[in-house]
Amino acid sequence: MSAEDHGPAYAVAATVTDPELPVLTLAELGILREVRDVDDAVVVSITPTYSGCPAMAQMRADLTDALRAAGYATVEVRTVLHPPWTTDWISETGRRKLAAAGIAPPGPARTEAVVLPLAAPPSRVRCPRCGCPDTVEISRFSGTACKALRRCPNCVEPFEHLKEI
Repeated sequence: MSAEDHGPAYAVAATVTDPELPVLTLAELGILREVRDVDDAVVVSITPTYSGCPAMAQMRADLTDALRAAGYATVEVRTVLHPPWTTDWISETGRRKLAAAGIAPPGPARTEAVVLPLAAPPSRVRCPRCGCPDTVEISRFSGTACKALRRCPNCVEPFEHLKEI
């Protein structure tokens, strides 16, 4: 289903990029949950990638600005916490864009309970540049808490990996 199939307000909201991963839209990242007309307002529902995500305020502002610029005078952005976001919600297009930007996309999310999912090491991460499956974690955290810094022993390039949640 395309953004246009959801309606014009959704199509606008679906173009807003993530402030921490600007190669992806909020829709591709799976954060954009719903956009609907309620009375004279547009109500947008988004789910943070994890509780306490510092980018939520910027996402709200960017969604509001984009929808107002498109002619929607009243915009309300709601945070939806249930069900919690998972990296499984990233679209195939989003995964391709991450890899093209040199960021290894996440594998399938873990289904077992993990106390600190952002601290759990991934099983194997392929290099987004050369495809080598045996990369090495340099740092558990990178530019954001949801990414790790890795290095490829084959092409010797460092890259970020969006962790499975």
